Amino acid sequence: MKRSEGFLMVLQVPLDYVLLLLAAVSAYGMRFLPFFVEWRSIRFDLSLEEFVARAAVVSIGVVALFAFAGLYVADPNRKLGDTLKRVVVASTVALGFISLGIILSTTQFESRFLLMVSWVLTIVYVSLGRICVRGVKAVLYRAGIGLRNVVIVGDETVGAQIADELTIRKELGYQVVGVLKQFSVRDMEIYTRRGVDEIIFAHPRGRENEALRAIEYASRHHIVFKYSADMFQAYSANATITALAGIPMVELRKTPLDGWGKVLKRITDLVCGVLCIVIASPIMLVTALIIFFETGRPILYKNERVGYRGNKFFTLKFRSMYQKDSTGVQFGRAGSAAEKREQELIREKNTRSGPIYKIGDDPRVTPFGRFIRRWSIDELPQFFNVLGGSMSIVGPRPHQPREVDLYKDSYPTVFAIKPGITGMSQISGRSDLEFEEEMRLDILYIERWTVFLDLVIMLKTPFVLFRKRRVE
Repeated sequence: MKRSEGFLMVLQVPLDYVLLLLAAVSAYGMRFLPFFVEWRSIRFDLSLEEFVARAAVVSIGVVALFAFAGLYVADPNRKLGDTLKRVVVASTVALGFISLGIILSTTQFESRFLLMVSWVLTIVYVSLGRICVRGVKAVLYRAGIGLRNVVIVGDETVGAQIADELTIRKELGYQVVGVLKQFSVRDMEIYTRRGVDEIIFAHPRGRENEALRAIEYASRHHIVFKYSADMFQAYSANATITALAGIPMVELRKTPLDGWGKVLKRITDLVCGVLCIVIASPIMLVTALIIFFETGRPILYKNERVGYRGNKFFTLKFRSMYQKDSTGVQFGRAGSAAEKREQELIREKNTRSGPIYKIGDDPRVTPFGRFIRRWSIDELPQFFNVLGGSMSIVGPRPHQPREVDLYKDSYPTVFAIKPGITGMSQISGRSDLEFEEEMRLDILYIERWTVFLDLVIMLKTPFVLFRKRRVE
């Protein structure tokens, strides 16, 4: 999802809320017009301020109904007619709930006019708001802002049809950067270097092997993959079917963590990150002081890891090793020399199989470093990574680039979301799991993500910490 799409999607919530209040105010003002006063005298004693205060509370519930109706789902291919239909249905359901609430309560509210006109104006205003947002999108797309770069793989008939339609209708939000008769890794790499957001596989019959190669390539390079719906029925648990240029398309999504799910997860990360930093600040302060008096500076260790979409970043940890044994660019030439010694220790004392290593009885760890590792106190500074946006509270475990180089082609799905401080693999065995088990758990989390699953993992994490981590 492009940033412009995400911004407009989030903007629709406060916009709808303002339009709901505007509909209520407009209905109240219309009731006092001479025409309506002459038609029926005013029988209620309710000031504008009181009515707006009630409408402000009710509008929150109406926005929630809009959310249940799917009006805030990130779907760039949804038809305007479908959106307007959802607005009418959700507004009508809201009217029913409000009417029922008035009947069941002891509140005296005798103006059916305000209810009916507010309902009509809600439909009109919110629909106009949706049309305006679509108009803004169309203007941005025609100006070349927020377009999704797409490569079409298909025969001359279907592929050319889609390419021509997307080129002519810029308001659909696509920019065709290439058309291939057959999928070729060599050709795709040329387009990928220029920037590709989606691959549309438009072969109407067969070629499953070619399509699977395209899916593998798209997964490895974190590109959205869509294919003609008649090619095969399903490949992913997160497949969605939409129409594009009049042709049914199936989009493969690695995770349901998209659109509002991504927004909600980011809000959760920020709130939980701040709370955890506040709660853990005394522990972090004491830890920093002990490290300083034990072995001096630096107190924090910057460890390069691979995160979302294969981007590299530095995790923050409390330094648990002696300075002369600490690796990485943070320590300059001494860090390079320490890396050579680390390679020797891996060959001699590695206790894990697969791409991920773990040095048993590591002589480089300080006495206090061994303690903070055992209780995972060394990882507390990673909450600042969460606030910075490079990590989440819950997600797959972040690994070092040299480890990732050994498995990135086999498990590209683990880079579909941000890595986490805790996660399925962390609560299931911490650092003692075999590599294959860890990958299976991380991929399961990515494919089956829900808010409830995040909550369960966060609640289980403290109990796992109390069992202590085995430090060899």
